[in-house]
Amino acid sequence: MTTPANLADFVAWFRLVTPYVNTFRGKTFVLAFGGKAIAGPLARTLAYDVNLLASLGIHLVLVHGARPQIEAALREKGLPSRFHRGHRITDAETLACVVDAIGGVYLEIEALLSQGLPNTPMANSHIRVVGGNFITARPLGVLDGIDLQYGGMVRKVDGEGLKAQLQLGNIVLLSCRGGSPTGELFNLPMEEVAEAVAIAVRADKLVFLTDSPGVTDEAGSLLNELTADAASRLRDADWFSNDLKRYLPCAVRASRAGVGRVHLIGYDVDGALLQELFTREGIGTVISRESLERIREARADDIGALVALIEPLEEDGTLVHRPREMLEREIEKFSVIEHDGMIVGCAALYDHGGGVAELACLAVHPAHRQWGYGEQLMKRIEARATGIRRLFVLTTRAVHWFIERGFQLETVEALPEQKRQMYNLQRRSKVLAKSL
Repeated sequence: MTTPANLADFVAWFRLVTPYVNTFRGKTFVLAFGGKAIAGPLARTLAYDVNLLASLGIHLVLVHGARPQIEAALREKGLPSRFHRGHRITDAETLACVVDAIGGVYLEIEALLSQGLPNTPMANSHIRVVGGNFITARPLGVLDGIDLQYGGMVRKVDGEGLKAQLQLGNIVLLSCRGGSPTGELFNLPMEEVAEAVAIAVRADKLVFLTDSPGVTDEAGSLLNELTADAASRLRDADWFSNDLKRYLPCAVRASRAGVGRVHLIGYDVDGALLQELFTREGIGTVISRESLERIREARADDIGALVALIEPLEEDGTLVHRPREMLEREIEKFSVIEHDGMIVGCAALYDHGGGVAELACLAVHPAHRQWGYGEQLMKRIEARATGIRRLFVLTTRAVHWFIERGFQLETVEALPEQKRQMYNLQRRSKVLAKSL
């Protein structure tokens, strides 16, 4: 039975994800996953989530692997599984197993995306899945004296052909294989296909589903965000899972080549894809060319985001109400902090003359308060306070926070004359100040 509390949570959640829906519509995502994800118990729900993304107007390219299926086919025929420097040595007999396994996985994914029973999340969906010869391959050749035969690498991607299919509303499904100009077929690393495709279509996101929850440090703690340079320094970490060892170098190269964001998430968590894309904290690791965090001065087009940020704090009495018109007049006084393109914190500097200024409207979104954004904004305001000798703040909820950062309690009489006359006796805000 649905209770009012449940309905309130549902409405709040729906409103929370709306900015992501608006942002992602019309964007291009490349989703890459190995054969283990399809062989696992969550393949069906992964198809549900892919359907949801397509329904939201996101352009999707899916790239699949088939490593465990290839291994099973080789065992069935009594053939050895041989690798050199991470590449499968693919002779003619092995290639036949590769083709069969890849074809089977392709058809399985196609079937999963064709669901439409009334009692499933894919009811009334009409997904069109297309494939094609979008990948041109070439042989890896001989490495260290070992001929990899039909082991290949990506030579070219038909990016324009892929984008044409995406504009038609089709989901493009690609395998870890490619043909050459000579008409030969080559076995390709899935992760390298995904990397090349994401670069060719100028993808906004490349998502790898892995056998790890994401990139971790040596202690096993998840690293939520990494720059491409930081990720590159970790690429040879001996504690990484097999998938991470293969995928991370591709993620770094794709990020440096202009792919907007690269995400690495675990395939064994139901709804991991949705949790990563539609929540602020995510569930895996996101890699970007530059840091996702940026502090800058506010602009006129930030007004809407500032209103959305501070309104909840005004309603609970933490902040004094500031009409939109006031924010528009005083926008140059504000600094903001962005996380992945979204404003998640703000603070303002008001100069009262005589070397005295006020730090005001310091606010950080609740989901980001554990990352030290408040302190970063405070330091930004202090850096902007050129010629200011004394900085004060009025607060009802964060007295200890400011004391721990060098502010001291003072009386209302210590405020500048104009500010003292405006002091709200009903709010009874505490006055704190520090010397700069």
